[in-house]
Amino acid sequence: MANIVVTGGAGFIASHLCDRLLADGHSVVCIDNLCTGARDNVAHLEGHPGFTFIEADVSKPIDWPDQVDYVFHLASPASPVAYSRIPIETATANAIGTHQALELSLRLGARFLLSSTSEVYGDPLVHPQTESYWGNVNPVGPRACYDEGKRFAEALAISYFRAHSLDVRIVRIFNTYGPRSLPEDGRMVPNFIRQALQGEPLTVYGDGSQTRSLCYVDDLVEGLTRVMFASSGQGEVFNLGSPDEHTVKEYALLIRDLCRSASEIQWLPGRDEEPVRRRPDITKIAKWFDWAPKTPLRQGLESTVAWFRERLSIPEPVHETTTAE
Repeated sequence: MANIVVTGGAGFIASHLCDRLLADGHSVVCIDNLCTGARDNVAHLEGHPGFTFIEADVSKPIDWPDQVDYVFHLASPASPVAYSRIPIETATANAIGTHQALELSLRLGARFLLSSTSEVYGDPLVHPQTESYWGNVNPVGPRACYDEGKRFAEALAISYFRAHSLDVRIVRIFNTYGPRSLPEDGRMVPNFIRQALQGEPLTVYGDGSQTRSLCYVDDLVEGLTRVMFASSGQGEVFNLGSPDEHTVKEYALLIRDLCRSASEIQWLPGRDEEPVRRRPDITKIAKWFDWAPKTPLRQGLESTVAWFRERLSIPEPVHETTTAE
């Protein structure tokens, strides 16, 4: 089987990817500086004969492995809370880190997959978003370190494809949820679940009419592996996410129901440059790789809520029963 590097491998999505690759018989080198990833996410893999963890920053010199067949480059903070806290580290992970990972791939002849983001579309003027859409992004806005960092990473990766014929594939990941997402990362699903379980108000920014399309992490990982291991796809860009679009308010009400919470909704001012609508057109990836998300929203959220209950040590509510006399 293959020798695979996963950068950012202790993060939410990438740790699930490491699980999948090892289950399929591959050897995995997980590289992460733990600025937003968590060693706990891969602790269960310690001692696995095919797993190696290297704590390192991809934007700095690394003692890379010398036998690599595939590189999944997922190293980057991905939530607004995280990249607002460490904007320079976010930008350099996507610029310098991508450069280093591409150089490794070029030197060893390894196939390279760049984990990009739907944020390259900014606040889109086209809906749903197709891969051919160029986006509506503010290069000096509050999200620029991430948005423009990913756009540069795409430009750099495709330049290696054109200049060196390196086998590069790019995926633009849309909103993803599931176990191992950080409770405090500031994104919608972790926020709502944590708040509902702890009896806090569910904070909705704006009027709640903005939309998101959520993809369960297992489906997302399946898409990543299909794009990477297919014989076709060199130099191509693929949207990866669910086209099942709902408003933020609808998500808040559903999550509150699944958590069996009495939390109220707290309406807060809208956040700067937050996209109003977000839904991928997945026609291309469906046609090329026969991929589509399979996990129903309610089922995926139930699994995520269960994981958060355990992580936050919040027991299931006790149902009161009455006995007839």
